Amino acid sequence: MANSSSGMAVHDDCKLKFLELKAKRNHRFIVFKIDEKIQQVAVEKIGSPTSTYQEFTNSLPADECRYAVFDFDFTTDENCQKSKIFFIAWAPDTSRVRSKMLYASSKDRFKRELDGIQVELQATDPSEMSLDIVKGRAL
Repeated sequence: MANSSSGMAVHDDCKLKFLELKAKRNHRFIVFKIDEKIQQVAVEKIGSPTSTYQEFTNSLPADECRYAVFDFDFTTDENCQKSKIFFIAWAPDTSRVRSKMLYASSKDRFKRELDGIQVELQATDPSEMSLDIVKGRAL
């Protein structure tokens, strides 16, 4: 268990699943949830390698904060196949203030546990993490 400066622990499974996504490409995305009772970040949902971006966005709750990573495959203007790992801090406007503060204060420390993130996005509603925005940030 890694302890963070905000007092938030990170379950070992978070790092293990992230390494599988990064190195083995076993997963398309991972959604992480803070368990407020035990002050720990844990894996909530994992998407198979064939999952779409739509399936990923549908797995984020409309009124609760989450962290997520998404392995985004794309083709460059030069027709090269590439992929980038996105870290998404999801904090919808409708979520509780306490929850937003907890996720915000723990984010940097948690992100440091996941070595290999290439792009970070913060979103408060689905339009801020549309596929067009992700493509734009990837290129």
